[in-house]
Amino acid sequence: MRGDPPGFGSAQGEAYQFILAGIREGRFRPGDHLVAKDVAAELRLSRMPVREALARLAVEGLVIARPNRGAVVTRLTAEDIGELFEIRAVLEGLAVRLAVPAVDAGVVSDLNGFLDRMAHSDAVEDGAWNRHHLAFHQYLAGLSRRPTLIRQIQSLHALIDPYLRVWFHHADKPRGTTPPQRHLVEVLRQGDPELAEAAMRAHVLRTAPSLVAFIKSRDGISVPAESRKA
Repeated sequence: MRGDPPGFGSAQGEAYQFILAGIREGRFRPGDHLVAKDVAAELRLSRMPVREALARLAVEGLVIARPNRGAVVTRLTAEDIGELFEIRAVLEGLAVRLAVPAVDAGVVSDLNGFLDRMAHSDAVEDGAWNRHHLAFHQYLAGLSRRPTLIRQIQSLHALIDPYLRVWFHHADKPRGTTPPQRHLVEVLRQGDPELAEAAMRAHVLRTAPSLVAFIKSRDGISVPAESRKA
């Protein structure tokens, strides 16, 4: 995918992608301690590329580095999550604006394919809906052809995804697709960059109030067992 971090395909890139996926999928939960030697042993790598990967993840805000003690997966407050959605709305709106010239019949078909798969993902626990939803957003971001922008959007999703998974699990939602998602594809089909940007911003922001209210209603956050499967 466009926007892979420098060193992708190297030992550092392998460690980065492994930890990033673990955070996003809930295997590494907010507050979990990540020890370089343990991750290195699991991946059969030396400690240095794992330390380098953790340093990059710390720069991206996904972990908090602790000198000589590894790192801790970032734990977000409800206010943090609200702010991240605001940033996501701006960045993904920009990405879609830049993507409009690349939208053709094939792109529209691909996007509708993601939404169709979401519509047929009935089980929240297995994470299928979330995977297709994330793929939808990653595909759109990739069309911008802006590697730095794509990486920033990827990092924001990785920060928020564990909290979305908990919300989906406890609220037993979402099922299928929503009108704003279909509306977004229709706006993209019209080829107007300003309308596409506004539609994406609205799409991202509509989730924030409910998720923030859910996080505020809970004293802590724990990822359900189904989301911690490798």
